[in-house]
Amino acid sequence: MRYRTAIDQQLFAFDSLKQVMAYASPARSGDYLAGIGATTAQERMAARHVLAEVPLKQFLNEALIPYEDDNITRLIIDGHDAKAFAPVSHMTVGDFRNWLLSEQATTQALAALAQGLTPEMVAAVCKIMRNQDLIAVARKVRVVTRFRNTIGLAGHLAVRLQPNHPTDDLRGVAASTLDGLLMGSGDAVIGLNPASDSLPVLGDLLRMLDEVIHRFEIPTQSCVLTHVTNTVQLINDGAPVDLVFQSIGGTEKTNLSFGVTPEILYEAREAALSLKRGTVGDNVMYFETGQGSALSADANFGVDQQTCEARAYALARLYQPLLVNTVVGFIGPEYLYDGKQIIRAGLEDHFCGKLLGLPLGCDICYTNHAEADQDDMDTLLVLLGAAGISFIMGIPGADDVMLNYQSTSFHDALFLRDLMNLKRAPEFEMWLQRMQITDDAGRLRPPSPNPLLGGMGKLKSLVT
Repeated sequence: MRYRTAIDQQLFAFDSLKQVMAYASPARSGDYLAGIGATTAQERMAARHVLAEVPLKQFLNEALIPYEDDNITRLIIDGHDAKAFAPVSHMTVGDFRNWLLSEQATTQALAALAQGLTPEMVAAVCKIMRNQDLIAVARKVRVVTRFRNTIGLAGHLAVRLQPNHPTDDLRGVAASTLDGLLMGSGDAVIGLNPASDSLPVLGDLLRMLDEVIHRFEIPTQSCVLTHVTNTVQLINDGAPVDLVFQSIGGTEKTNLSFGVTPEILYEAREAALSLKRGTVGDNVMYFETGQGSALSADANFGVDQQTCEARAYALARLYQPLLVNTVVGFIGPEYLYDGKQIIRAGLEDHFCGKLLGLPLGCDICYTNHAEADQDDMDTLLVLLGAAGISFIMGIPGADDVMLNYQSTSFHDALFLRDLMNLKRAPEFEMWLQRMQITDDAGRLRPPSPNPLLGGMGKLKSLVT
């Protein structure tokens, strides 16, 4: 089906809805690398004019990636909830934008709508929205998940404590973990990216983190971010696994490049649930995504990278995850060239994920060869805080010494919480007060002896 519009007596024609979506996207290096970006600002605006008039129902009739060629398309179409979709089924993309920004789009209405929306619908409306629109709508959406604490409540911000070490040294990991806990971070998860795929090393890391959590009775969860099949093997070997992690993408071919299928993810979730390690809930999955992953795997099928990213969220929501985060600037400047593109992508991902019913967090980050710096990350940090982000990363000094990229620090989380009066997960907040790390208002206490510091000898004993 061809789409046409005329602007200032100039006719613009597009071969398919897929091309309209790609040309309507804000400029970014990944789409140009794929050869699918708009060539001029006028062409981009024409595509947005066309897109605004497309009925939402059209996305159920015109698949951007053919149904028979892709299992993510099949799960999107087969799992669509027509009853949930009914309140907006008569709308165009432009009408939907206006409704989202209206007072009728309440927190309750958006929650009820989530299962009726497809990723393509939310990606489409995202493309005709300004940054402030993405913030205003995402702020109204709340997605609450639980394992050993409660994440995603209004007025709260969680932090993943990321104690990576270039050689997986247990003492180094323990030191970074202690650093983060004393700075009030770690309520989302104590989540380690291991340098090794060795199952014995992974098991040692899991046991050490589990011992820290249980010795100090910390209401949080741990995760060693290895491949899902490694985690299943560790579960079978009796390792103390809290969360199952996996990177995922928005097409079948992307996920195959990661070595996963929906069936493998389902089996992993069942294995983790069988351990019954959660105390206040059973959300046991942790997913990471990022714009550009499909293109880097030569698996985007000519679909723009922001839409491919949104399609990954359709896969994620099948498994009721505790955490999902976009690692927004990590893949590199080939896909998001500079700070402006990274900021926009972070707001897009957060908006789309929340609208689809996911507990979206963001690794607010960039690689050292990108045209970005920490000031850009400060900007995105504040914007996502205003938009109601569920969680961010906490990394010593904002500099990951194992993955070699720049992210957000424990101090950045303290800044955002103080700026916007955001609380930690309630169970974790109470623990910090009990351990004399924070006062009754959630502020860090001045340096003084407390049970956690007093337990430093116990921490050392865990890794010697």
